Amino acid sequence: MNIALIAHDAKKKLMQNFCIAYRGILSRNDLFATGTTGRLIEEVTNLSVHKFLAGHLGGEQQIGAAIEHNEIDLVIFLRDPLTQKSHEPDVSNVMRLCDVHNIPLATNLASAELLIKSLDRGDLEWREMYK
Repeated sequence: MNIALIAHDAKKKLMQNFCIAYRGILSRNDLFATGTTGRLIEEVTNLSVHKFLAGHLGGEQQIGAAIEHNEIDLVIFLRDPLTQKSHEPDVSNVMRLCDVHNIPLATNLASAELLIKSLDRGDLEWREMYK
């Protein structure tokens, strides 16, 4: 599966910890991330991450384009709903595209853990029908 990982600045450490905790599951999949988030994940996990541009430089739009082209199977976007800055990626576009293209989306740690455990159990194999 192709998994997109995005995190607002205030959630980047949480994303790193999530990826450390679920490194085994993530290592069996292809990972894509906005630039800074991808670099931070690679630093702590040694996982290979395809890095798009930084979110504020267009990385979020690049992930959106990959969603539109059915190249992403799962999105984990740890967003900070309380202190989003204007330079940080806008979650509404990614959320809309996930809804339009039936892509499972987690926007917080609880839903991210549910999706990653579902992925490990094979509950997301239905995505193969969309390819």
